[in-house]
Amino acid sequence: MSQPQPTPAVRTTGLCLLFAHEPYFPGPGTQEINTTVVAAGTLLHPRVRQPDGARIHDLLTRGRRPGEIIPLATLTHELNGGADWPTVGDWERVTIDLLQLVRSGDCDALSLGLPVIARALVCIGPDSQVRAFDAAADEFIVYGAAERAAVLAEVDVFLAGLVAEQDLWPGDGLLAPLARRVCAGQRARRYRDHTSNSGRGSADADRMRRTVRADLRCLLHPLAQRARCRRQSVR
Repeated sequence: MSQPQPTPAVRTTGLCLLFAHEPYFPGPGTQEINTTVVAAGTLLHPRVRQPDGARIHDLLTRGRRPGEIIPLATLTHELNGGADWPTVGDWERVTIDLLQLVRSGDCDALSLGLPVIARALVCIGPDSQVRAFDAAADEFIVYGAAERAAVLAEVDVFLAGLVAEQDLWPGDGLLAPLARRVCAGQRARRYRDHTSNSGRGSADADRMRRTVRADLRCLLHPLAQRARCRRQSVR
């Protein structure tokens, strides 16, 4: 039985925003962090640039599926390839503010050190491709939608383990989400990141997908920022 399609008029709960950023090291001898996942509600934090954060939250939570991890690049894709970002807000400033919240321990996050190809895939839209030169084979390898979905599926596995007992804490003192009237019949373009590929591709395509997953198993090191738990233990 097919599942009902989400509608833009309904705000979806339980979502997370994934965004790449300048790499940093949390401490001596730690894994490089270059990608972060936060609860959608963290966009409503008062220390995030507003109303930009609230507008991005509104875009992020319309017409999705519960529990989805939505890359910032997906929003860029939906906003006419980024041309419409000025009508929503300053995404660069918002992500800087989000990262500051994470690093100061004022919200929960899944902090990731993604390998080069995986990070590149979450920085493009769902219909784009990443080309990488394989020196050993003396050829270019193309990674596309299937590999991007595989990366997000791996991230989702790590996140599921992190939130098994409690959801990501978005922080305190959150602002109310925007109230927006959606006209009847209006539908936004939504692209699902977690899609299944039922068809069999070529042997090379299968090999590429296995390579991405293998890279993730070796190099994807989640570091959970659990500020709330730390505060409770101090008390």
